[in-house]
Amino acid sequence: MQQRRVLAHFQSELQQMDKARPLLVFFLQLLCSCQAASTFSNGFFYQDIMNGNGNGEIYFNGVKLRIEAQLPSVFAVRGNNITLPCNFWYEPPLNSPRKVRVKWAWLPIFGDSESDVLVAIGHRHRSFGDFKDRVYLQQDFPGEISLVITNVSLNDSGQYRCEVIDGLEDESATVHLELRGVVFPYQPRHGRYHMTFQAARQACEEQDAAVATFDQLYTAWEEGLDWCNAGWLADGTVQYPITQPRTPCGGLDLAPGLRSYGTRHKHMHRYDVFCFSSSIRGRVYYLQHPQRLNFTEAVQACVEDGAHIAKVGQLFAAWKFLGLDRCDAGWLADGSLRYPITNPRPNCGPNEPGVRSFGFPSPHHKHGVYCYSSR
Repeated sequence: MQQRRVLAHFQSELQQMDKARPLLVFFLQLLCSCQAASTFSNGFFYQDIMNGNGNGEIYFNGVKLRIEAQLPSVFAVRGNNITLPCNFWYEPPLNSPRKVRVKWAWLPIFGDSESDVLVAIGHRHRSFGDFKDRVYLQQDFPGEISLVITNVSLNDSGQYRCEVIDGLEDESATVHLELRGVVFPYQPRHGRYHMTFQAARQACEEQDAAVATFDQLYTAWEEGLDWCNAGWLADGTVQYPITQPRTPCGGLDLAPGLRSYGTRHKHMHRYDVFCFSSSIRGRVYYLQHPQRLNFTEAVQACVEDGAHIAKVGQLFAAWKFLGLDRCDAGWLADGSLRYPITNPRPNCGPNEPGVRSFGFPSPHHKHGVYCYSSR
């Protein structure tokens, strides 16, 4: 009888274990997934911060983490190196240093995806994406974690967030990077209002430029840009700048300013585009050639001179930043004919400085050429 009771009890225990096994497996899987998720981010282990400082949580000791970006905005031109200032400290001050996690992130001017730029823990750091091997921390004094961006590109504009994590404490500050440059309206050979947003973006890139932002177009308008054709901007709106109100450009009753069509459908609607270019490395020059050239000959002549035929954005940048001034029309890479004027004079177009355009003549016509050399 006693043996029968023991056997029945043992069978009951086995049944209970069978019922509990799925729940046990679930909790084991959950534990593994939580450990995996909590130990990895951009190649850095969070427990290095949570367990590695050996000083305990500062929050529970009444210490506050503070962070500051000394400048709300920083201005740069393409190709330069730029420093985005940021530093952190503790209140009250600490007697010994602590290991913290530093992260810089970038939010483009238009777009909903934030991108990691650089993450650092102690002497270890890692950069990401288009910023890889192009950024580093400047730490000239205790608490400084400024971001240095080398060889600034047209696409680096935007808001940067500087973040410091010390255990449960997490503080951040932001700084805006804005490029200085020149805005120019652009339409391709096949004429006015033919480009979707994607085609417009590609057209600017092909001319060594990027689609202009509203702020860039507004600055260009303040500097005197007047253009009656509507063009895409980087935020997907379509606008145009008017300094001299007139009937075909919104009417005489409207004050000067940016005329806006609002947000347009990026795939269905077609307009021109406003492109933005910044300083260039190298030089743009008018090729001294013994004879006039058709377009094919012009391309080859630049190559034979150790250069390439210049792009529209390169000509505008050379005019804006290098003071290029030439009263001779020349071929450019897109098949257009233009020339830059810094000092207006008779027989060289209007009385204002600018890049004059003759549109897209037949590629068989004979003209001069503007070349670009990176040397």
